[in-house]
Amino acid sequence: MPAKRTEQIRNIALLGHAGSGKSSLIEALLFRAKEIPSKGRVADGTNHADFTPQEIQHHHSLEPSLLSVDYQQQHINFIDSPGLPDLFGRAQLTLPAAESVMLVINANRGIEQITRRAFQEARHHGKAVLIVVNQISNNLPALEMLLEQIQEQFGHGCLPVNIPNVDGSSVLDCYFTPQQDDIPLFGDVKDCHDALVDVVVEQDEALMELYLEQEESVTPAQLHAPLEAALRQGELVPVCFTDAEAQVGIGHLLNVLCQAMPNPLEGSDAEFVNANDKSISISAEPDAHLLANVFKVTIDPYVGKLGVFRIHQGRMFNGQKIFVGAGRKPVKVTHLFKLQGGEQIAVNEALPGDICALAKVDNLMVGAILHDHHEEDEFRMLAPELPQPLFGLAVAPKKRGDEQKLAEALQKLVTEDPSLHIHHAKTENQTVLQGLGDTHVQIALEKAQQLFNVDMTTETPAIAYRETICGNGVSRYRHKKQSGGAGQFGEVELRVETLPRGSGFQFASEVVGGAIPSQFIPAIEKGVREAMTEGVLAGFTMQDLRVVVMDGKHHPVDSKEIAFFTAGKKAFLEAVQMAQPALLEPIVDLHVVVAQDKVGDITGDLSAHRAMVCGTVAVANNQVDISAEAPLAELDDYAVRLKAMTGGEGEMSMEFARYEVAPELVTERLISH
Repeated sequence: MPAKRTEQIRNIALLGHAGSGKSSLIEALLFRAKEIPSKGRVADGTNHADFTPQEIQHHHSLEPSLLSVDYQQQHINFIDSPGLPDLFGRAQLTLPAAESVMLVINANRGIEQITRRAFQEARHHGKAVLIVVNQISNNLPALEMLLEQIQEQFGHGCLPVNIPNVDGSSVLDCYFTPQQDDIPLFGDVKDCHDALVDVVVEQDEALMELYLEQEESVTPAQLHAPLEAALRQGELVPVCFTDAEAQVGIGHLLNVLCQAMPNPLEGSDAEFVNANDKSISISAEPDAHLLANVFKVTIDPYVGKLGVFRIHQGRMFNGQKIFVGAGRKPVKVTHLFKLQGGEQIAVNEALPGDICALAKVDNLMVGAILHDHHEEDEFRMLAPELPQPLFGLAVAPKKRGDEQKLAEALQKLVTEDPSLHIHHAKTENQTVLQGLGDTHVQIALEKAQQLFNVDMTTETPAIAYRETICGNGVSRYRHKKQSGGAGQFGEVELRVETLPRGSGFQFASEVVGGAIPSQFIPAIEKGVREAMTEGVLAGFTMQDLRVVVMDGKHHPVDSKEIAFFTAGKKAFLEAVQMAQPALLEPIVDLHVVVAQDKVGDITGDLSAHRAMVCGTVAVANNQVDISAEAPLAELDDYAVRLKAMTGGEGEMSMEFARYEVAPELVTERLISH
């Protein structure tokens, strides 16, 4: 049940690489807190966090899920997240809802790619981080070295708050009540306790003086405020050792969550801005105006749309009238509930800091702000910057006449997962679903077929090429049409200028003296944008350029929007031809983790496919993380090649880096295609 006070709430987002044991860890925590009578298992589809048919089929978390426990008079909301690299965008969406991130590491596999990305993302957003080393029972000899690797990778503020005993059957508390009655597997409990206290007291000068000069011991209660400061600033990252399967360290982990991790009043402030992008100060007071952020949306063909939100200010209750974003029409709250995996538990009220869900509100979307006063119509919350989609599959309905059904299903997928994009390639007359990788797109399309009952065909992934210009150009074009009666007349002179990579598109007007009436300038821009969408070389969208309207002419009778639309488009196309048009290809940052004896094969293969190897880093278990930059087009079948070269043991992840001008042979091939 929801907490009675905001101070009792803890919001914890679980992040980590696939296979680290996040879902199993939540299961162990639920069992220890007596929320469930027995533990479910991912392997047999009974785990409470992975409850959708797709997740049961794949034995992986594919979507964020919500579960909560009541323990020591605290209410802990757990947000489980996918760990597959292709689904990291879905994991990022959970961050605005949490004060703390529980970063789960598999003791056997050590620090992995998503581990590093998740830590960086959590600290970038000011979240307190708690590292949990899971599955320790069968990996005791490696734990001390793994702790050293964690400190080397994430900083020496990563300090253990417990240590396994010598046989791994329990853990020894190093913070609240240091245990000296058992033999630690490594290190010394008192030394660990002193190291933790040293970091914490540095946040409070008066407490440090008491601790150092008077040599007085300090209690956890005295340490609480500076502890929260150390967590917020990243000066301290607690490390817990657990084993979800054997229930080792689970009770101590719950104690850490309840007594050490921040509540909504102690976490970093949520980043709200107004229509002018100015920061908004909010207050976690129940009597203030309601401000809640939707961070997850699901759409069920039978139940409808469901939105999961975190309340940052004010409260929500049944019967209340609220607004969604800038919507002017109020919505009455009638279906307010908490989520416990796949179960919906009706509640009457939700307080600041809590996470709840609303059903049957059609205009909910990820990032929407729920509020109860029009003063907050234009408020929004700064959201994590999602990775850019890299892979795409062209999709088409199997049955003629199902085009609308397919379009609706794809739109539902994008509504649920903003890291998916829909791209309509006009030149190929294709609808392309783009995602972070092949797995991402395949899982989404699988859901469309299973849940929304849409049969479709797919084609080879489309590479998101772009076009640009490498120089500047000027053109003047007159559009004149006379066919009896009122005609069309519009004349436009404009110039195009190249911009740095990643700048997008800029449009400006330098027209003076009324040569072109101001009401026709938007029509010129519209014509330019249409021409940019169609491209000039191979039909790809143009970017990284600036268009400036310099001069023109109009006719008092015959000048119309369509005339300036056409003149602007034609003048733009002519100017671009003078400005050295070029094709851009996407370049990605690629990470490949393989055994040391496979490094030569991998780097050689990458070099043969126009990739540039940037470096190698030794990681756990005698493996090497190879970083490289490569054209995305050369990685079309890389997952298959990697599997063949490593016997299925290599791992890869990629992230969009930038666009670069494509080689001449690539440009010629695409133009002639």
